[in-house]
Amino acid sequence: MVVIVDLKMGNTGSVLNMLKRLGIEASISSDSTDILRAEKLIISGVGSFDQAMKSLIDSGLLEPLNEKVLRRKAPILGICLGMQLFSKSSEEGKLEGLGWIDAKTVKFKFAEQNKLKIPHMGWNTIKEKDNSSLFRDMPESLRFYFAHSYHVVCNREENVISRTFYGLDFVSALQKDNIFGVQFHPEKSHRFGLRLLKNFSEIQC
Repeated sequence: MVVIVDLKMGNTGSVLNMLKRLGIEASISSDSTDILRAEKLIISGVGSFDQAMKSLIDSGLLEPLNEKVLRRKAPILGICLGMQLFSKSSEEGKLEGLGWIDAKTVKFKFAEQNKLKIPHMGWNTIKEKDNSSLFRDMPESLRFYFAHSYHVVCNREENVISRTFYGLDFVSALQKDNIFGVQFHPEKSHRFGLRLLKNFSEIQC
């Protein structure tokens, strides 16, 4: 069973529909019992960093998540804002992040002459750094859908498994042991997203 953590915000329903399309047993929940019973977890969100962290705090999910992810080593996938929550902090807010990854979340900053729009929206390619199980059996040219104004800066390069160029090379996917994060939206990325979610469902840590 895959449990999608309910942040009371964002696109959890779209992620659930993709998992069901793949025949993967899944549910959306903010109940700590469901979190602790899950085989795998997904945190997916669209919105502000502080709003998402406050939702986790108010739902009493910080300790169950730490227990499940850090101590029991259950695989977890953070999608977009969900990945940013894995960092220690964000320029978007004042609350501390989960701190599972030695990283911070920062806003895109471009010179005026660059004329790149923020947020970064639409399809873009990713360059895989290592042979991660997330990208197993995928085409060489990996394309995913992005929608974000902030990106994660990792202090440890070994946690970076892919990068994407948008004015600069930013981290588009990361991994630390059982913790996986993607800045893009697999639920909006058609066959590429389906394959990635299937790969995640088959990961054994």
